[in-house]
Amino acid sequence: MEVLSYDPARFNDLPDYAFAENWIEIDLGDGHTGRMHYLDEGSKAAPPVLLFHGEPSWSFLYRKMIPVLLDAGFRCLAPDLIGFGKSDKPDDQAFYTYDRHISWLKHWREAVVPQKAALFCQDWGGLLGLRMVGEEPDRFACVVASNTFLPVGGTPSQAFLAWREFAKSSPEFKIGELLQRATQTERSAAEIAAYDAPFPDEPSKAGARAFPALVPVEDGMDGIAQNKAAWTGLSQYDKPFLTLFGEDDPVTGGLGEQLSKRIRGAEGQPHAMLSQCGHFCQEDRPLELSQGIIDMARKAGFLA
Repeated sequence: MEVLSYDPARFNDLPDYAFAENWIEIDLGDGHTGRMHYLDEGSKAAPPVLLFHGEPSWSFLYRKMIPVLLDAGFRCLAPDLIGFGKSDKPDDQAFYTYDRHISWLKHWREAVVPQKAALFCQDWGGLLGLRMVGEEPDRFACVVASNTFLPVGGTPSQAFLAWREFAKSSPEFKIGELLQRATQTERSAAEIAAYDAPFPDEPSKAGARAFPALVPVEDGMDGIAQNKAAWTGLSQYDKPFLTLFGEDDPVTGGLGEQLSKRIRGAEGQPHAMLSQCGHFCQEDRPLELSQGIIDMARKAGFLA
């Protein structure tokens, strides 16, 4: 197996992404190491907010939210998951597992921002972030979740099964086009190119192709036992917890209500289904999502 590094030339002139690079070396397992890239914007003394992306996006997804959150007084941290963005990419799909993604992200957090933080998570960012909240709830001041869930088996939707099969078997897996189709607002050619930038060839897409097959939506899959254990802590999480989901997301649109009904801190919060909002809500409704984070952090006494 090779661990592929990003080509800086593919990331020139990204629209609205004039953020400094930050790097940390991660033990990937089986004798491999890799570099994880992340954004770290704002004062180190400011309350931190973690911005976790999902599949098949990267921290570019948060370029519209970060300025709003900085203006509100946050320190914004947005990692590129291993296999995505500027982070290194093992080229073997079988190398990627749910537990490894959790381990890599926890390694990043312990090294970079071990203190209490607010969390915004979407898609696989939620499968990782919500697991972490359930396992260590005291380390999170508040949570805003969008178009995500913490699954424990069951019966997957037809829409998800179709997406899983497409990611696995489609001869052409064009990331920028996928982002375009899963938003309600039009992406520019430069934005589409930015989402394609991390994936110059098929080997670089191993992580992106692997992710859908790792979602534990069917009984017996890896991750179910760990997620069930995490739900014990997540359901009792009593800090402010808000769901803001996209009305136009056919895969996860109906899961917001399930989250809000099961988590103690979600009771009485202004949960919403956002109109004209697809799966990649950060593109369609960045201001509303940012305001939700600000409101929850203030309610928690975490942000002045």
